[in-house]
Amino acid sequence: MNKIIKIILFLAFGFSITPVALLANEKIRIGLLVPLTGKNSEIGQSIIKSTRLAINTINNASIEIIPKDTQSNPEVTLKAAKELANSGIKIVIGPVFNESLIYLSELSELTFLALTNKNDNFSKNIINAGINATSQLNAIKKFIELNEIKKTIFLTPDVGFKNEIEKAISNSKIKILENYIYNTDPTKLTKQIEKITRYEIRKQNLEDEINRLEKSEQSNKELLIERLKKRDTLGSVKFDSVVISDFDESLKSVTTSLLYTDITPKEKYFITLNQWFDESLLKETSSQPLYFPSANKDNYDEFSNEYFEKYNQYPNQLSFLSYDLVGLVYYLILQNESVIDKKMFTKKTLFKGKVGVFEIKNNKINHILNFYKAEDGEFKKVF
Repeated sequence: MNKIIKIILFLAFGFSITPVALLANEKIRIGLLVPLTGKNSEIGQSIIKSTRLAINTINNASIEIIPKDTQSNPEVTLKAAKELANSGIKIVIGPVFNESLIYLSELSELTFLALTNKNDNFSKNIINAGINATSQLNAIKKFIELNEIKKTIFLTPDVGFKNEIEKAISNSKIKILENYIYNTDPTKLTKQIEKITRYEIRKQNLEDEINRLEKSEQSNKELLIERLKKRDTLGSVKFDSVVISDFDESLKSVTTSLLYTDITPKEKYFITLNQWFDESLLKETSSQPLYFPSANKDNYDEFSNEYFEKYNQYPNQLSFLSYDLVGLVYYLILQNESVIDKKMFTKKTLFKGKVGVFEIKNNKINHILNFYKAEDGEFKKVF
């Protein structure tokens, strides 16, 4: 791996970069495609505010962000992108949603840093800059290897992003026993988890052992029976860790079903995907410790506090990402001798921002993430 590029203490540490002489009389114009009207307008407004914070941090008057409204609509997005292209812009941050990308292959002269975390690109001129499933599984793989976990299963909901998980398992080369696809309907979920964990067999094993002891002549059988009656099941499962590829209430439903089948995080590793430090997870004490990959929490908190001080409201996660993308584009332009072209994203580069480390190669962005666990009322950093 290339040595991490130290960005003259750029966004990661809040210092500014002195503008180079070559750019002194030029404008660095970056397009921004976000929903400014409609149901997702709050997301778009938050992203605009975060890009302003990024420009203030860089402290270079030559940078100019040109926002355009997508209305979360593919056709409107294409029209807005054409306007950016006609004005001479070559690099665009956005759009936000995967559905808005479908027509942008028509504008091959533009490079889009889409905020989606999908692995599939619609075109070579679209780079998905969100924290994708492969980046998350790479961090999970590191955790599994550090803890010498040998037997891992995945539990993935039967929803739209299940294909992303399957591809990420392949891309990351993480070793697993099986990826179980489950139905998110609560009336069906528990039965599926029971089958995966051999719950009925293990429950019957316990009853059989108690019956055996009761009929036996063992001198200490009363003590053994008393101990067994405090248990719910008897017997092992075939996994040491379970990766739950889910979020919010659906994630909690899965952990509840695991607990019901006598699988606890004290005996098996409970791992999930990036939860963006969802505070509600800290209340789920029976499901702890719960491990997950994520952006750097210290930087995330610092950014959120700075954003709140400036705008008297808290940002969304996409704002955090867009803040770094402004710095990333600026840095790559400097590295490319102030030439804005597609070569900026083909060279292997490591960029350290507030989110963490961006790994750029062949028009792809992956993130090298940190790892955390929810336990004892706080999020604790693992690595």
